[in-house]
Amino acid sequence: MNEFISEFSLGDADGPSIAIKDSIDVAGYPTTAASRALADAPAAGLHAEVVERLLDAGWRVVGKTNMHELAFGMTGINDFTGTPENPQDETRIPGGSSSGSAAAVGLHLSCAALGTDTGGSVRGPAACCGVIGMKPTFGRVSRKGVAPAVSTLDCVGPFARDMTTLTDVMAAIAPGFDEIAAAAPPGAARIGVVAVDALDAIRNAVARAPSLAGFAAREVELPRLRAAFDAGLAVINVETWRAFGHLLETGKLGADLVARLRGASQTSAADLAVAESVRDEFTAEVDRVLDTVDAIVLPTLPTLPITLEAARGGAPVIAMSSLIRPFNLSGHPALSLPLPLADSPLAAGLQIVARKGADELVCALAAQFEAALASQRAPA
Repeated sequence: MNEFISEFSLGDADGPSIAIKDSIDVAGYPTTAASRALADAPAAGLHAEVVERLLDAGWRVVGKTNMHELAFGMTGINDFTGTPENPQDETRIPGGSSSGSAAAVGLHLSCAALGTDTGGSVRGPAACCGVIGMKPTFGRVSRKGVAPAVSTLDCVGPFARDMTTLTDVMAAIAPGFDEIAAAAPPGAARIGVVAVDALDAIRNAVARAPSLAGFAAREVELPRLRAAFDAGLAVINVETWRAFGHLLETGKLGADLVARLRGASQTSAADLAVAESVRDEFTAEVDRVLDTVDAIVLPTLPTLPITLEAARGGAPVIAMSSLIRPFNLSGHPALSLPLPLADSPLAAGLQIVARKGADELVCALAAQFEAALASQRAPA
């Protein structure tokens, strides 16, 4: 089964099931990040803190999920461990890097899953696979026992098929998370709809969503969004090269990882300095907009996921993360909710972003959007 690298059961036999991305330590099992270069890694001695918290909360860990190698790719294609099936359309990419986690939830192999999101790696696969995925506020959820050990972008986040389950996971992994507030109706929330370049059907569906959910909405702008995307690429390149660049010498990495890591190694100190300046500017820009509205919405991905054939043929995919990567740079909480499209059997993704620390509000808004959008889904 490609979706799982290994299957097992830890925790309460009667508890809800959850699967864990293979960049997160589970005691007794190696953390290989779906890479041949780490296939002989020793078993982890301790659970990652998020895994320990899940077990303490009564969850049952049922396996480790596949992923894009070393969490450094957007397609989810992996020729070493296999490519997870996209539950919406098996001919399309599942998205990366948390491909197996999104697929496992979408295929009902587990109630929920954990992934990691450094440049959109939870929200992107969630949108591809038609499930919910959340990137919490940076630093709100522990990364102890998560690879890479050091990151200024990466967040552990949950996948689920419904908001009730997702908030249950957040209550387990995020200290102080208020599950009651996350489930409470948000009332007369003000929503800012970000003007972006995206497929017309997706952009139109995002624009309609606030009124369907009963929210007041107005258009807002984030002029530094593109600069934040570029800056996020520079930061992830530097930090991934520091963490995994030494694996090039093993000769065991996939061809796409070899190319990406070699490219990442060329990111200069000057490039990083510019990126950090953009981080400050973009974070302040988002904060200013969120002073005028309760949350902003925009597409998760600008288009529907491309086919596996197109991806293997070299079609560029980095622009998939153009609308999600900026919020890794800024650290704001962001959630992707399945977004029905007119005349399409495939759902896209509605991305909801709020102030730092307002993870509960993101969940509350998503629950109201979820209820409103349910009637818009195409028949199965």
